[in-house]
Amino acid sequence: MIFLMQEWLELILRWFHVIAGIAWIGSSFYFIALDLSLRQNQNLPPKSHGEAWQVHGGGFYHLVKYLVAPSKLPSELTWFKWEAYATWVSGFALLALIYYAGAELYLIDMIKYDFEKYEAILISIFGIIFGWLVYDITCRISLKTNVYTLILSIFILITVMSWTYSELFSYRGAFMQIGTVLGTIMVANVLMVIIPGQKKVVASLIKNETPDAKYGMIAKQRSLHNNYLTLPVIFIMISNHYPIIYATTYSWMVIPIILIIGALIRHFFNIKHTGLKPPYWIIFPVIVLLFLSMFISDYGRPQLTKTNQNVNLIKDIPKPILSNAQEIIVSKCSMCHAKEPLWDNMHNAPKQVILETAEDIIVNIDNIYSQSVASFAMPPGNVSFLENHERAEIEKLYLTIMNLTKNK
Repeated sequence: MIFLMQEWLELILRWFHVIAGIAWIGSSFYFIALDLSLRQNQNLPPKSHGEAWQVHGGGFYHLVKYLVAPSKLPSELTWFKWEAYATWVSGFALLALIYYAGAELYLIDMIKYDFEKYEAILISIFGIIFGWLVYDITCRISLKTNVYTLILSIFILITVMSWTYSELFSYRGAFMQIGTVLGTIMVANVLMVIIPGQKKVVASLIKNETPDAKYGMIAKQRSLHNNYLTLPVIFIMISNHYPIIYATTYSWMVIPIILIIGALIRHFFNIKHTGLKPPYWIIFPVIVLLFLSMFISDYGRPQLTKTNQNVNLIKDIPKPILSNAQEIIVSKCSMCHAKEPLWDNMHNAPKQVILETAEDIIVNIDNIYSQSVASFAMPPGNVSFLENHERAEIEKLYLTIMNLTKNK
């Protein structure tokens, strides 16, 4: 019953996190597009910056933007903040439920550093706070300086943190840690900067005072950062379904590359929303960077010994190849992937994958290869110390089966 409740709790949190994220990302994309599509009109109200006419759901909408604030505040204001807060709260709850509660599986890699559970959690939390503080200080210092200096500084910060956490944590844990840092920066921009600034503007209007225009400038800066960070954060969110992305030696390099790709894609659409000709040249560097990421993923896979390529001549799986691989898989994987798992607090095999017999192994050979040969994803945190020469034995079995399948 406890296991069932845990599974449902995780599912509900993921569901809520995705819903909140859609709401937040949708509003972010919408307002960036709205801001860039504003047009000037001589008949606009005083202090207004531009207007936009839109049609949706059978109705027409007329929107007017004020750079600072209108002369008179309306009686009702709609604040776009709760979707951001809900996304972060649900995301951190998932981080705690999966990566902190199961730190020995998902966060700690004993081959790198054999942290105590509480040590890994404290390092994770420290990194989240550290990332936000360095980013925030950099933004405040760079507000009146060159914007490219600010972009380069943030890029270096994320790259260094990606490398650092890849050295400390499991590959999957390191990837999710950077995703959490980026997500925290985005939410903190809303909670700590944008909303407080807007509240100060509202307070000034209530007192019949002229609001300070700097709050609008600061909010614009942070909102634009959030816009450019959105796609990389989404990529990291879904990457844990693909071990070839996060679980290779140089997977930390993929994150800064995805930062660039995401920024280029958002820049393409931002220009398009202004009504100007879209910069189609962006397609070329995006494709090049994607292929570079693929190369890094392949180059960083486990370095295995060469296997005998003549196995394609064998009609049946040789007993030594099958027995060697089976012995390794049963001893290193079946404590979890069993009908009755031996791992503490685990009541069912992950994803219902059973690896107890030769038949089980042959049926699941594609997944076994993907998780333990093409990447370091399994065992999680390498808790059972699967060595590279053992991964090579699994690869022999995989190649044998693939070649026999082709010859049928």
